[in-house]
Amino acid sequence: MARSKEFDEKAVLRKAMELFWEQGYEKTSMQDLVDHMGIHRRSIYDTFGDKRSLFLASLNHYEELIVNEMESIISSTSSIKQAIRNVFIFILNSIEQYPRGCLTVNAAIELSLLDKEIGRIVTKMFNRTEDMFNNLIKRGQTSGELSKEIDSDNTSRFLHNNLVGIRVLIKTNYNKKELEGIITLALSVLD
Repeated sequence: MARSKEFDEKAVLRKAMELFWEQGYEKTSMQDLVDHMGIHRRSIYDTFGDKRSLFLASLNHYEELIVNEMESIISSTSSIKQAIRNVFIFILNSIEQYPRGCLTVNAAIELSLLDKEIGRIVTKMFNRTEDMFNNLIKRGQTSGELSKEIDSDNTSRFLHNNLVGIRVLIKTNYNKKELEGIITLALSVLD
């Protein structure tokens, strides 16, 4: 008879996600994961598989977390421009509750050229954010809040590029006021 797990799988997965987010994939050892997650190495292997499989589960968990936050922000805001601004502000303010930067961006930089599957996953995640912006722009055009002259495809890629840039700059010495200025300028394309 199999033993029942003595840990909350989501809670330990979140710990693994945060450790990969802070240290990166290569710098995170299995012993680091054991120590940080607070479970035995055998439990990690039995539940998640090897380190790479745990990283993939962490990346998927991260996407779910961020997408849920963004969807909540969007659904609670009636103005399209304000919803897009609020997504940027969420990313800017995320340093107060999460590690600095973005696990997806980190994975893109560290692993996407070395691991084709991770490259595909990261691209899919990036495309999902672009699609979110594209849908918002089209909704804004339909409602009359945004000009129909805006090219939704290029503008959604531009906004996503700026969102990724903010996620990178958060890891540096830029202060919040400087980053807010960048956000304001980037969002001026919606005017």
